[in-house]
Amino acid sequence: MQDLAFASATRLARAIRSREVSSLEVVQACLDRIAAVNPKLNAVVQVRGESALAEAADADRALARGEARGPLHGVPITLKDSHDTVACVSTWGTPGRARFVPREDATAAGRLLRAGAILLGKTNTPEFTLSFETDNPVYGRTANPYDLGRTPGGSSGGAAATLAAGGSPLDLGSDTGGSIRLPAHFCGIAGIRPTSGRVPRTGHAIGFDGLVQSLTSLGPMARFVEDLALALPLVSGPDGRDPHVVPMPLGDPADVDLGGLRVALHSDNGIETPTEEIREAVRAAGRLLEGVGARVEELRPPGIEETLELFMGLMTADGGAWLRLLLERAGTPPEASWLRWLAEPRPVSGDALARLLERWDRFRSRMLGFAEAHDLILCPPSARAALPHGSERTSVPCFTYTMTWNLTGWPGAVVRAGTSVEGLPVGVQLVARPWREDVALAAAALVETGLGGFQPPGALIEARPRAS
Repeated sequence: MQDLAFASATRLARAIRSREVSSLEVVQACLDRIAAVNPKLNAVVQVRGESALAEAADADRALARGEARGPLHGVPITLKDSHDTVACVSTWGTPGRARFVPREDATAAGRLLRAGAILLGKTNTPEFTLSFETDNPVYGRTANPYDLGRTPGGSSGGAAATLAAGGSPLDLGSDTGGSIRLPAHFCGIAGIRPTSGRVPRTGHAIGFDGLVQSLTSLGPMARFVEDLALALPLVSGPDGRDPHVVPMPLGDPADVDLGGLRVALHSDNGIETPTEEIREAVRAAGRLLEGVGARVEELRPPGIEETLELFMGLMTADGGAWLRLLLERAGTPPEASWLRWLAEPRPVSGDALARLLERWDRFRSRMLGFAEAHDLILCPPSARAALPHGSERTSVPCFTYTMTWNLTGWPGAVVRAGTSVEGLPVGVQLVARPWREDVALAAAALVETGLGGFQPPGALIEARPRAS
C-alpha cells in the first residue's frame, strides 16, 4: 500500500483490519510526515511519538488475537488543541493552560479514541478558538501548506494544515463562526459543521457557555468526504452533560436521492463579493447537481445581509463577560491574553440585549421559512482563498458566508471544488436543513467526485511520505 500518509481514514481502517498493512506502519508513516513538514508549518503542537507507536503495536497484537476495538481500530488521528485529552497537554491556546493535562478526555475526542483511533498529537488553534487565523501566545502561528506566507484559516487551522500536508487522516474541529469550514476551504480539505445540538461540547474550550452557546458545533475534518461520514456518527449523540444535545437520528448519505433535491444557489451574499474563481466553483457544483436531476435555482436567502452585524453584535452582547469567565477558568490573567481587547468590560443595556435576541430569532425564523422550499443551499465558504498572514481583522466580511449558518445552527459541509489564480485551493459550501447532515455530505461527495476534491500541496512541502 503506497503513500500511507495520504490515504483516507476509511481505507486505512479497512487495510489495518484486513492486515494488509499494520497500524504500526501507518502510525510511523504519519509521524515521519509530521517530522518532515511540521518545522515549516507549526501545525502539530504536541507529538506523542513513542506512545502512539506503542499503542499501534498493541492494536496490531489485538487484531492478531481477533480483537477489533471499533471502526477506527489502529487508525492514527490528530485532535485540535481546543479538545481536552488526558494523553497530553491541552492548552486551548491560552497561557494559563500552557502545561495543563486534563483528568478526562473531552466527550467527542474520547469517543474517537474508544472507537480504536490512536492519538498522534494535538493541532494548533488560536486562543480559545476565537480567531480566523491560527496563532496564539503559547505556540505561535501556523502556516498554510499551499503557501507558507498565507494562513490556513482559523480556528481549526492546525488541523487543516496537518491534514492537507499528510500528517494525519482525521481530526476533530470546532466551529463558532466558520472555524471548520473556513480552514477546509483555505487548505483544500473536507469538513462539516454539524447541526447545533448534534455533538457534545463537554471538555471543549468553548461550548455550552451561555448566551451564544448555539453558535458552536464540533465536527470532523479530513481530506475525503467518506471520512466525515465515517467519523460523524462516532462523535454524535447525548453524553448526559452537554444540556443542549438531543438524540436526533443521523441519516446515511448513501441513502440520499440527490436527484430529488431542491437547491438554492448564491455566489454573492450581498456583503462581500467573492473572487471569480470562487463564484465559478459554486456554479460548477450547481451544474453537477443539475446533472443528477436536482432542481437548482439562483436565489439568495432573504435577510442574509444582516449576518455580519448580527453575529458581531451577539459575540459582544454581554459586554465581554463570557470571555472574562473563560480567562478565569483557564487561569490566564487578562493582561497575558491576546483577546484582552474583547474581554474589556463594556456596558450593555437590558433593552439593547432583548432587542438583539429578538432580531436573532426573526433572522432564524426567516431562514426556516426559506428552507421550506429548499433542501440544500450552495454557496461560497468565503469571499477569498487563503489570505496572507495577519489580514484576518481587515477581512471579516469575507467570512460572513460561514457565519450565517452559525446563526441558524444548520449543518454545512465544505469540499474542494477548484483552484485560485494563485494556485490555492477553492472550496464550496453545502448547507442543509437542520439535522440533515446526510444531505450535505451526499452533495459534498458528488462535488468531490465531479470536481476533483483534495489535491496534495506541491513543491512547497517537498518531503514525501514513506511507502510501504
